[in-house]
Amino acid sequence: MTETAVKGPASYFPSIEKTYGRPISEWQQLVRDSYPAKHMELVTMLKDQHGMGHGHANAVVAYTLSKDGLK
Repeated sequence: MTETAVKGPASYFPSIEKTYGRPISEWQQLVRDSYPAKHMELVTMLKDQHGMGHGHANAVVAYTLSKDGLK
């Protein structure tokens, strides 16, 4: 049996949870609570208000917007 590697923004999720100590579902809710906002506004919010690095913030935002059909 071969495992398929997680690709795209979700590939960052284990590192995000380990680094910031919160499950992805909480980060996604923070993004959703800030709707409507543009992609980069959401990234900036995660960086400025929660100390998240740019790559991690971008991954959470991109994934959440995609799942919500907003991207």
